[in-house]
Amino acid sequence: MKHIEEKHFTYLILLAMFFWGGGWTALKILTYNLPMDVIIFWRFFLMSLAFLPILYFIRIPFKLNMHSLKYIFGSSVLNISFMISSFMGIKYGYAGAGSVIITTFSPIMTFLLVAILFRKRLRTKQYFGLILGLMGGYILLELGDFSHFLSSSNLYFLLCATIWAGVTLLSQHSQKHIHPIHYSFAISLIATIVTFYYAKDSAPLSVFHQGVEFWSAMIYLAVFGQAIATTIFFIASGKLGSEKTSSFMFLVPLFALFSAWLILDEPMQLHIIIGGGVSMLAVYFINKKEN
Repeated sequence: MKHIEEKHFTYLILLAMFFWGGGWTALKILTYNLPMDVIIFWRFFLMSLAFLPILYFIRIPFKLNMHSLKYIFGSSVLNISFMISSFMGIKYGYAGAGSVIITTFSPIMTFLLVAILFRKRLRTKQYFGLILGLMGGYILLELGDFSHFLSSSNLYFLLCATIWAGVTLLSQHSQKHIHPIHYSFAISLIATIVTFYYAKDSAPLSVFHQGVEFWSAMIYLAVFGQAIATTIFFIASGKLGSEKTSSFMFLVPLFALFSAWLILDEPMQLHIIIGGGVSMLAVYFINKKEN
């Protein structure tokens, strides 16, 4: 029975990774239509609404204290910053490239932050992983032509990876004080309020003049790509273990590249595929435990 239960959760986590990967294509579609502040507000607003039935279903008391509020407000600021940077990167770059750079660089940047802030000693395999990460980054970001890097969307994608590393650190420490789903809901709620302040002068109701393509992308990004996928990930982590669950994140760039190719007709860039592969291998060595 345990084997059957784990199999079911494996299918669910695969679905969550697919939803996350497709979110980058959805965001690219949204950049065609309305101003950034309007898009970001509606993304957080719909995400907050999508969490309401989930909160009702889990039926866990919502408790806040000064410690949890500190993490919630900090992560809200970082989440808004992440959405701004990713919007700008995807608007002027490829959705597939952005997904690969951000999802492979984020764990590397997270590891570096932990090593620096907490003075964590590195193992030999982790040093090797960091070297691979630098090589993958060189290929991904096309650093052979630095002027091209500075004038391209890669700068936004690198900023996204750095911001998400901070989000990851905050979320890890927040779990001592608040349930992960409550944490995600509180962040989206605060982000909704903050982003509305900036979007209210940019005709936020203009979304109701948009067509099926816009709303399909918006609902997918906010509901499937965020609320549902995140909830599945948290539940699966408890059933399969965080290490096994996290390993599935290697599939996100592959799903993102495939959806961007299929829906947006984006080219499969060779340097993105090679650099992404090297960077994913780097993350494997960084997180590999000693036998």
